[in-house]
Amino acid sequence: MAFNLYCKIPFQKASSTNPDIIRIAKIIGRSPNSVKMKIGNFGSFDPELKKKGIVGLANASALDKEIWDEFNGDWEKLAFESERLIAEFSKKNLEQVVDIDLDNLPVGKERERIVKTRVNQNFFRQTILSAYNETCCITGLNISELLIASHIVPWSKKKEARMNPRNGLCLNTLHDKAFDRGLITVDADFTIRVSPQIINLKNEAVVDFLVKYDGKKIHTPDRFVPEKDFLKYHNDYIFKK
Repeated sequence: MAFNLYCKIPFQKASSTNPDIIRIAKIIGRSPNSVKMKIGNFGSFDPELKKKGIVGLANASALDKEIWDEFNGDWEKLAFESERLIAEFSKKNLEQVVDIDLDNLPVGKERERIVKTRVNQNFFRQTILSAYNETCCITGLNISELLIASHIVPWSKKKEARMNPRNGLCLNTLHDKAFDRGLITVDADFTIRVSPQIINLKNEAVVDFLVKYDGKKIHTPDRFVPEKDFLKYHNDYIFKK
């Protein structure tokens, strides 16, 4: 449950006064400071934080490392499990905790599958928006209602990459659609590339919204920096060269 928070809260905002930390601390019977420290322990293992000179706490345990490795080895299973535990400790239905509408859905196994998918998608969105501080990595737009947690490798193509936050970019709705359709891409060195199909259009709006970003770097996140193999997949198979 603490690792769930680690993913969803920008590391710099992981304080004992953070309302999400207070909420989780209350339902598991721990102090907010102890939950904050656990998040700091996880931060000590994060290579991206280290690169940015952000250091987690130094007293992490072997179990903390085990949880870190387990999540990074199976995001789909453990993202859902952490959400299930939060619901259980909150004495609520899973649907209530993640605020998803499941009215008029079938019962049984099909409903379970849909619930799991939506819970995981909700976790992925929160994790990506947190990593990028709720800011589009291309434009700098920071209105959360207009932001999408975009999959680099599409959801349908690689099951093992679906929930991996390193397979995500925070984009605004327009650039998410352009990225999804292969009209823009991001190279392995985090450079934005615009499709020649777009560059060749003589339209002022196209230049303002798309072409002017060609060759610029994305704003990389504090955590969960995009995996270069995922970016290469998008360049090779999605981008319209």
